[in-house]
Amino acid sequence: MIRFENDYSEGAHQRILDMLVDTNMEQTPGYGMDYHCDNARKYIKDYCEDENLDVHFLVGGTQANTTVIASILKPYQGVVSANTGHINVHETGAIEATGHRVISVDSEDGKLTAAQIMEVYDNHWNDATHEHMVQPGMVYISHPTENGTIYSRKDLEEISQVCNELGLPLFMDGARMGYGLMSDGNDLSLPEISKLCDVFYIGGTKVGALFGEAVVIRTEALKKDFRYNIKQRGGMLAKGRLLGIQFEALFQDGLYFEISKNAIKMAMKIKNAFKEKGCEFLYDSPTNQQFPILTQDQIDKLAQNYSFQHWTKVDETRDAVRFCTSWVTEEKNVDKLVEDIKKI
Repeated sequence: MIRFENDYSEGAHQRILDMLVDTNMEQTPGYGMDYHCDNARKYIKDYCEDENLDVHFLVGGTQANTTVIASILKPYQGVVSANTGHINVHETGAIEATGHRVISVDSEDGKLTAAQIMEVYDNHWNDATHEHMVQPGMVYISHPTENGTIYSRKDLEEISQVCNELGLPLFMDGARMGYGLMSDGNDLSLPEISKLCDVFYIGGTKVGALFGEAVVIRTEALKKDFRYNIKQRGGMLAKGRLLGIQFEALFQDGLYFEISKNAIKMAMKIKNAFKEKGCEFLYDSPTNQQFPILTQDQIDKLAQNYSFQHWTKVDETRDAVRFCTSWVTEEKNVDKLVEDIKKI
């Protein structure tokens, strides 16, 4: 069985494993206060072109999302998200468990717009009973989105401007950031994301690391006591250097960006094969997630040799499925899939 159901099936890049082995018997301070974490922070700040950033290493994406959101919101506030946003559909109510509501907004492609954010804000404050309602306190987006779509520089500039005008911190989930930055048509850079978002994180779990995410905070008011929040939310690793070493390996010479390209190359081969077969797509994704719409017969034929994820029912005869590539997806496996797509 060749697996295409997610981008975290494999372990870690060999360079990370080698560094972990080579440093295994080192004695260092715990909880991310070691020199490996310091090195990784420096590399990330250099790539973001901002030495004033705070960088923290957390064990996973759910911990990153819950920690950031809970650290920003007041008890009576919620976070604005697309209805398809990861925090709204794939985190088992983790945000609600912190005592905060996800204020979901309908989205056809997984993206929020500046106009939608303004509408949510205005609807709340123009309601005479707003004191009895959850107040919008921040905005959550992801790049790429849960649907594989990406924000343009213009999109993010408009969202950032509205958030600044309304006093709503902007948080970007970057679990798959490498695949967004390396995707066809992307015009956003890491320095631009750093300047336009109040806080974001760079995903390692899905982009070459064994585990771990790097939370990057730009806005001064959000930096204070953030480590207390990491500890309280279960995101702080005692052997913190294991996180630092991984991001040190990924960012010391651009490995993170280089390996992200592989996922895009493989995904485009799959996308083109389905297109040539005449299949439609649920979303026009330029990233490592592809959502072809197939008949049940086509799904059954491909499922004999490949694992992929059912996404949603489209009509009485067709369903959308997801094929997901990763930093290490092998071209020979994609070529096999392409040949089988031709036969369905």
